[in-house]
Amino acid sequence: MPFLAVDIGNTRLKWAMYPDAAVGAEPMATGAEFLENIDKLADGEWSQLPPPDRMLGCCVAGDAIKRRVEEQMEEQWIVPAHWVVASAAEAGIVNGYDHPTRLGADRWVGMIGARQRMLACGPERPMVVVMVGTAVTVEAVDSEGRFLGGFILPGHGIMLRALESGTAGLHVPTGEVRVFPTNTSDALTSGGTFAIAGAIERMVQHVRHRCGAEPACYMTGGAGWKMAPHMSVAFELLESLIFDGLLVIASSRAVAL
Repeated sequence: MPFLAVDIGNTRLKWAMYPDAAVGAEPMATGAEFLENIDKLADGEWSQLPPPDRMLGCCVAGDAIKRRVEEQMEEQWIVPAHWVVASAAEAGIVNGYDHPTRLGADRWVGMIGARQRMLACGPERPMVVVMVGTAVTVEAVDSEGRFLGGFILPGHGIMLRALESGTAGLHVPTGEVRVFPTNTSDALTSGGTFAIAGAIERMVQHVRHRCGAEPACYMTGGAGWKMAPHMSVAFELLESLIFDGLLVIASSRAVAL
């Protein structure tokens, strides 16, 4: 029973088609589109796919984008669209946010995917889950699966554009990350990278202190590969963390039904 997973970020839509909504399933097909091009999905890559039996999506880009995706699905298939909204608890994660439904769906799904990954590899441990994209999110989860809280900070691009717009003579650089930068482009690129790394590493310290154990650390997102080499803490880089979480949610909901 084919299952379609959709992850809509601030810049791109990513999708994966699975043979069924089973935890750990391997995708039959995957793809990505910039948001300005999603109206072409039905006539493009989706036209080559088998009709899915179910669809579950994660969206942070707003209701208008959701509707455009639903229109593409209606044009191609007869399958209802279902979108994840954070709740008080689901699939082994307990939501510690002050207002649980206000937690970003991508953050919620990412934590669920990370916990499944952690349990598949060994005993329960606390976790730090990082998504590096247009924005960067850094989540803390204890060993029982309770979301303790998290950071949100600007991604590389937002940081650099803010400097460019607010500082005379500075322009978005194409520099390298250096320990001791000796030119402006390298200084800007290194400053942004180490600012993000510092926030992440501070959260790891918080979790160690709170939980008394070394956390399992996971990183995902389109710019995760840029950050991972510059971390002083070992992070497992996972490209499909959101899709992993969507599979866990879809599977657990099917069992509940």
